[in-house]
Amino acid sequence: MNWDPNGKPRKPDFLGIGAQKAGTTWLSQMLGQHPQIWTPPFKEVQFFNHRFVEEHRQWLPWHYKRAKLNIQKRYDTKGEDMPDDLGNYLDRITREPMFTNHWYKTVFAPAPEGTRTLDVTPEYSTLPAEGVDFVAKFLPEAKFIYIIRHPVDRAISQLKMNLVRGRRKPASVEDWLAEVEDPVLTDRGDYQTYVPRWNAHFGPDRLLYLPFGLIARDPLGVLRKVETFLGLEAHDYRDMGKKVFASDRSLSVPDVARARLRAKLEPQFDFLDQTFGKEFTAQFR
Repeated sequence: MNWDPNGKPRKPDFLGIGAQKAGTTWLSQMLGQHPQIWTPPFKEVQFFNHRFVEEHRQWLPWHYKRAKLNIQKRYDTKGEDMPDDLGNYLDRITREPMFTNHWYKTVFAPAPEGTRTLDVTPEYSTLPAEGVDFVAKFLPEAKFIYIIRHPVDRAISQLKMNLVRGRRKPASVEDWLAEVEDPVLTDRGDYQTYVPRWNAHFGPDRLLYLPFGLIARDPLGVLRKVETFLGLEAHDYRDMGKKVFASDRSLSVPDVARARLRAKLEPQFDFLDQTFGKEFTAQFR
């Protein structure tokens, strides 16, 4: 275990900020293999959105309870005891006070000397303007990665995830049309609102945008681009082509519901073409 039990609290060096359902888990798993990177033993620290997105606070206790249980289950499955250092760490970061500035730095304390730290939390991309302003002041030297996915594909992936979590299965076209009216589907992929907020504080030396489709077509090329951006040495990654979360194939979204989403998201396509250029947006799939 790449772990320093006597490490000091520190801020993260790199952040994966979004978008949801756009390959952030893959990015976290790949960079977590890099010897120069230390990641927490769970994905998504959720610090900044807890502070600035009030509705997220309702489910964050569940997020941390689940993360702690999942780590314990992994050791139980292998018939092993959880290391004391890891157990003590999880106890500390899951008890109050949580989500303070010091707590956030404590999350990254076990990073060994000479490594750089990573927080991948896609909810960060949806921060309000004052949240992004706080990030810029709190992390004056950090670098950020934002993966952009085809707006309709992203929304449908999120819709399927929400249906599975809610144990719902639309029985008719009308039910599907009602589901696609959920504002959360368009909010998480509202690049037209969120991208300018981040661009107002960070230039290309601090913020790297990547098109989602490159992960499937050229995963090593994506990782080499990320390594160059973050100042890392080239690494030999495992399972680069492994799909992390496959959509539920039993949930087939009717064409009329897809068309409704496309109409709702049309301004996003125009914005992305104008902001990143058609060569970039052609690589969404």
